[in-house]
Amino acid sequence: MGEGSPVSEEQSLVYREGMSRLAAAVNIVTTDGPAGRAGFTATAVASISDRPPTLLVCLNRASGSAARLIANGVFCVNTLAAEHRALAEDFAGRTGLHGEARFERGQWGVFETGAPLLLDALTSFDCRLVEVKDVATHHVLIGEVTAVRLGGAEPSLVYVHRRYHDV
Repeated sequence: MGEGSPVSEEQSLVYREGMSRLAAAVNIVTTDGPAGRAGFTATAVASISDRPPTLLVCLNRASGSAARLIANGVFCVNTLAAEHRALAEDFAGRTGLHGEARFERGQWGVFETGAPLLLDALTSFDCRLVEVKDVATHHVLIGEVTAVRLGGAEPSLVYVHRRYHDV
């Protein structure tokens, strides 16, 4: 599966199965601004640097939230506690809730950029979008962190083996 090589369906399935075995923190990424409010569940979140504080989020380009987030130019990464399992399902689109209806559950505030802040998240990173890279089917969104809010020390929610787990 080298660069530029065609990938067979079998290779793609094996890759997906391998990635399902990689445990990852569960986050809800939110945005608000002129393009409207949106949010989605994400596990593809990573730190890039602490000087300046910068992180990345990967988002499928077909997602309904992608255009809004890019147009708004701001986002908040809300890291979920184990108690947020149902909220993760809502924002993953697995419960039939869409758009504004997703924000009817949970306790929401507004962070410095205007992005929605989950008030009882383990931690929240308020970001200004500084770069978007398109890689295959996804946008890689690079955000400079403008503020951090630390929550409680409850058990974390992680996703591995295609299921949520408490850690």
